[in-house]
Amino acid sequence: MKEKIFKVLKFIAFLALGIVIFWLVYKDQDIHRIKNILKNDVNYWWIIFSLFLGLLSHISRTLRWSLMIEPLGKKPRLLNTFLAVMVGYLMNLVLPRMGEISRCGVLARYEKISFTKLIGTVVTERLIDMIMLLLLLLLVIFTQFGKLLHFIKNNPEVQEKLSEILFSPYLIIGVVFILLIIWICRSRIKETKLFKKIVEFMKQFAEGFHSIKNMKNKWAFVGHSVFIWLIYYVMLYVVFFAFKFTSGLSAMAGLTTFVLASFGMVAPVQGGIGAWHFMTIEALTLYGVDKSDGTVFALLAHSSTTGMLILLGLIALLVLPFINRRAE
Repeated sequence: MKEKIFKVLKFIAFLALGIVIFWLVYKDQDIHRIKNILKNDVNYWWIIFSLFLGLLSHISRTLRWSLMIEPLGKKPRLLNTFLAVMVGYLMNLVLPRMGEISRCGVLARYEKISFTKLIGTVVTERLIDMIMLLLLLLLVIFTQFGKLLHFIKNNPEVQEKLSEILFSPYLIIGVVFILLIIWICRSRIKETKLFKKIVEFMKQFAEGFHSIKNMKNKWAFVGHSVFIWLIYYVMLYVVFFAFKFTSGLSAMAGLTTFVLASFGMVAPVQGGIGAWHFMTIEALTLYGVDKSDGTVFALLAHSSTTGMLILLGLIALLVLPFINRRAE
């Protein structure tokens, strides 16, 4: 009972956080202006094309996950794997990180595969995705360093806040204090549930990483990993052409926006709501897009993608029991 209450409270807290960020971003915007732009000044064919690219990325993610599962001695049906992935995306909109557990649960149920081993593959998959994102971030830093410096120069308060945080005596003392406590209490910490969960997590990671090591077609895995993130980027960039105020921006502007917005998705809020919008708007301002226009761009780009995930996720939930009823 306590666990259920905790989950409900966590859902409410994360959702509230996202809503607050979203409200702070849009509270001063002219709603009538936004409606007018969405009604008269958007080329929705680019939005449709963007969603089609998103579907391709989901299929590629399905194929990549299948490659990771094969070394476990199982070969699940691609349709079940795809539907499990879509259920995972839907559940992430309910509670952050819930999608990883949900899609493993779906596949474990319908394909009779060890849930723990599937978790291991997903943990490894997330690690690979984080590495890809960090590589893209490095590319943006090296190629757009001047833009970032210009942004900091024109916003001295950002530089001041970063300096205050990084060189804060309270932060330094706090970190040293925490490290000392961990060292002194290391024996007791090893007996805590949290430590045991971390150890179990590492074991699951090792299991998933082992699946990559024993993978027959490693190049296909690498190819899908690159393709997924390339499509993610192009998926956002083509939305630039749907608006007059972003249609003239460069591909590198699109990459910068994509990378910064992706870190908004890492925030512990459902579907990156609020955080994704904020990061996208701030990225667009680096390239001269007015914040009022950036809010419209972020609203449509995020809502269209989220809408597709909700639709596909609900379809997956309805279809899964039907196509697997003979097997049960």
